[in-house]
Amino acid sequence: METPFPPFEPNGPNDEARGPRLREIPLRLIIPNLITVLAICAGLSGVRLAFEGRFELAVAMVLVAAFLDGIDGRVARLMKATSKFGAQMDSLADIVNFGVAPALVLYAFVLDQARSLGWIAALIYVIAAGLRLARFNVMSEREVKTTWQSEYFVGVPAPAGAMLVLLPMYLGLLGIVPDQTMGILSAAYTVLIAFLLVSRLPVWSGKSENRVRRDLVLPIILFVVLYVATLMSFTWETMVLTAVGYLITLPFGARKWQKKYGNWPMHPDSAASGEDGLPGDRL
Repeated sequence: METPFPPFEPNGPNDEARGPRLREIPLRLIIPNLITVLAICAGLSGVRLAFEGRFELAVAMVLVAAFLDGIDGRVARLMKATSKFGAQMDSLADIVNFGVAPALVLYAFVLDQARSLGWIAALIYVIAAGLRLARFNVMSEREVKTTWQSEYFVGVPAPAGAMLVLLPMYLGLLGIVPDQTMGILSAAYTVLIAFLLVSRLPVWSGKSENRVRRDLVLPIILFVVLYVATLMSFTWETMVLTAVGYLITLPFGARKWQKKYGNWPMHPDSAASGEDGLPGDRL
């Protein structure tokens, strides 16, 4: 009697289609993925801590998750361990750490005071973060890129959005009572940050500045030391100033883009060609 399926070969094409065995994967390829997994664990742990009422630790875990999520790609490039699997893992971690975790932590702290409005605001932020990350992935995969893409993001990047959306928590941890009024204001602020994520506002990325003037090296080092020291000693005051300062710089970054590259939004012809990564783009 003829068997319906061909015999399974341990090293045949059917086995290879399942991917390499764990023992065949170099350790240097695993390390960046471990950092990504740790970032996801930190973000989700922040959600648990928030629902347990330990809000300071919850914010700290979300910020740690954002930090780990930000360095895993750099570690992979330094170790020459970039892979398609790692890129997919990083994308999944981004939506958790920059979208779901900040929204749920903020909801547990203050947005629940606004009832349904707070939950709707949290949903809008998570969806906006997902759209922002999808647009970034589409734009980064394009073979043809414009000059400004090496200097500017389109819209506020997701890591910065996670830092910004938690501003009501920073204020609450400084003593502002998270009542219904603050809940409604926080919901409106959350929607504003969601809009900035999916907007076409040019946001300076700092990636093009590969060299620093020699006379600025020491001042920059001192500034970083001062910032870290104040962050350790006056954590929430420093985070408030960081978030507010970032928001203040957005109009100046857009103005600088306009002076260098022209009017924003882009010309309709370039937008129609799919350079902004919006739905309907031609890849």
